[in-house]
Amino acid sequence: MNQKALRQDTNAALWGIGATLFLTFTIWMAAPLLKDIVFLEDKGASWYFWQLPERTAMGVFSAWFFYGLHQITMWGLIFYAQRAKPTYGHKLHNFNWYALGLNGFFCVLHIIQTQLWYDGLAQHVSIWSAQVSVVVMLIWVLLMETPRRGLFFGKKVPFSKKLIYAAKKYHGYYFSWAIIYTFWYHPTEATFGHLMGFSYIFVLLLQGSLFFTQFHVNRKWTLFLEMWVIVHGTLVALESDNNMWGMFFFGFAGIFIITQMHGLNFTKLHKWGFTLLYLVGATLVAIKQGPMFYTVLPRIPVVDYIGVFILAGILWGIAKLVPRAVNKEE
Repeated sequence: MNQKALRQDTNAALWGIGATLFLTFTIWMAAPLLKDIVFLEDKGASWYFWQLPERTAMGVFSAWFFYGLHQITMWGLIFYAQRAKPTYGHKLHNFNWYALGLNGFFCVLHIIQTQLWYDGLAQHVSIWSAQVSVVVMLIWVLLMETPRRGLFFGKKVPFSKKLIYAAKKYHGYYFSWAIIYTFWYHPTEATFGHLMGFSYIFVLLLQGSLFFTQFHVNRKWTLFLEMWVIVHGTLVALESDNNMWGMFFFGFAGIFIITQMHGLNFTKLHKWGFTLLYLVGATLVAIKQGPMFYTVLPRIPVVDYIGVFILAGILWGIAKLVPRAVNKEE
């Protein structure tokens, strides 16, 4: 195998990151071309603002039809890949090329669909469905990575091998749904929050396209994807008027301290350094916002860790229906 083939997955990832920047820039450049829309009054946290005042037939059809095509093709590729039982390597498999091409096609298609008919899936489903789908995906990663890095300060929870096998085998189907559903939920608007969100979705689609490659399981890369939510959640919160940015930043950063940093070869000095920075930062914010800020810190970690055990219970039930196999399937 030549050196070029050995680096094929990394090269594809670098090109994919470039494509992410290009697609995000395209959304921003295309925003002025959107028709002037008189949006309905914002009705609060449960209301999604960026939707037409009245549904249109083509808006409804295009969003759901293109979403359905995107979803079915990706699920089909995952099923095909798992049946093939390929080895993890640096060379791309044929299904990786198909996934990269199809995801790229649907990304461009969604930008065009927004320009023509605007509406995403938001006309029919709650904003909470899109947000919760991504939260569950992040919780799923915490569960799936427990055997390698532990759950609480490097300490492992003795989840059964059969449960973890089910989590790994079926995570691709769920992750694909959560990402593609969220992608088609939103029109490709160019607000700061939308641009941050779409850039995150693009790299997650890239990650999903590189399944069964060494890059897909590169620990630094996967940690980067997990931690992107710190930046995204914090900046979107800063854009709003609710002053909840601290809950997102320190909540997700707390999960890094409790769980995620223990998955890499950080020394004890590094870990104590990260922890000290976290505590000092939280204290400085608490001095400014008041001691009640400390009650905000555990909200996201508590929800996520409770979610890990709820998800484990659900997958344990599914695992009872799945024959155990000792292999390297996703």
